[in-house]
Amino acid sequence: MNANEILEYCLAEKNGVEETFPFNPETLVLKVGGKMFLLMSLEKQPLSIAVKTDPEWSAELREQYPQINGAYHMNKTHWNSVICEGLKQELIVNLIDHSYELVLKALPKKIREEVLNS
Repeated sequence: MNANEILEYCLAEKNGVEETFPFNPETLVLKVGGKMFLLMSLEKQPLSIAVKTDPEWSAELREQYPQINGAYHMNKTHWNSVICEGLKQELIVNLIDHSYELVLKALPKKIREEVLNS
């Protein structure tokens, strides 16, 4: 998947996604309920994204895929850097979905309900 496909997927398939650039003009941060669930460098090649994952799954992913490592400047227990090149689209979509769901579940109930009803 390329950056446009990932962005289009998130905007079309996920409720309440907000596009932000809080760090610099090259790093797109997608948020739900004001919380980050995906970071993506728009300038670096190959395309790399950072997603939140369950710590147990993170360990499995890092063992299985050399393209997946602890995310730079993030809590490496919960965040993975994913080089998309060479990975199946299905895995990338699963990682995005998982990250979105983890962040959505952690939101206060009122905000979560607002997002789901948007």
